[in-house]
Amino acid sequence: MVDAVAAKTGGSKAAAGEAIDAFIGTVTAAVSKGDTVQLIGFGSFSTGARAARVGRNPSTGAEIQIPAAKTVKFTAGKAFKDAVNGA
Repeated sequence: MVDAVAAKTGGSKAAAGEAIDAFIGTVTAAVSKGDTVQLIGFGSFSTGARAARVGRNPSTGAEIQIPAAKTVKFTAGKAFKDAVNGA
């Protein structure tokens, strides 16, 4: 990813790496707080919730409690979907 961004922008790999790290850190911090990060045309990152449930240990078949957890959701934007589907 760093190489591709550096080649596309004509900048150095170090600068591209710093920009990508800053972007990822910003998105992570915002979504961790419960905010939605929307990139027009690409998609949006948000949080979801998974309820506690009972599961099974595949080795023993014993029931185990799986605790509730926050999840991260990505919803692709229309332009991104169209590009992937060749429309």
